[in-house]
Amino acid sequence: MEFETSSATVDQAAETIGVSPARIAKTLSFRSSEENAILIVAAGDAKIDNKKFRQFFGYKARMLSPDEVLKQTGHSIGGVCPFGLSNNLEVYLDVSMQRFDTVFPACGSTNSAIELSLEELYQYSFAKEWVDVCKGWGEDKETVDANQKIEA
Repeated sequence: MEFETSSATVDQAAETIGVSPARIAKTLSFRSSEENAILIVAAGDAKIDNKKFRQFFGYKARMLSPDEVLKQTGHSIGGVCPFGLSNNLEVYLDVSMQRFDTVFPACGSTNSAIELSLEELYQYSFAKEWVDVCKGWGEDKETVDANQKIEA
């Protein structure tokens, strides 16, 4: 889907598509070494839990700068997605998305998205595995019916 308006943030994408912000699959980029990065795709209402991240990966969660994001992924912030990458990055999917049948990741630009099942997202992103490195998701009342499209 390509939009006339911006879908660069979780809230903008949710409003444009007409779904709960939780169903927006946001792609977060982290430094794994001086030269390499990893991507974590999480539900729009999830936040990285630094303790869980460190326990799983064995190092502190350090997000990339905007220039590093572009260099590592080939996408600018607001359009970062786990596919069509300029480098062979490891991609992890967070369990925060598993409560939905489909999610909406960006497609490389600040005005695009695609609806994918979790199986499709795993396949197209060449995900390494499912991880549990987020917190704060599913705590609001909006997520109860988040699988349903919002009626305008």
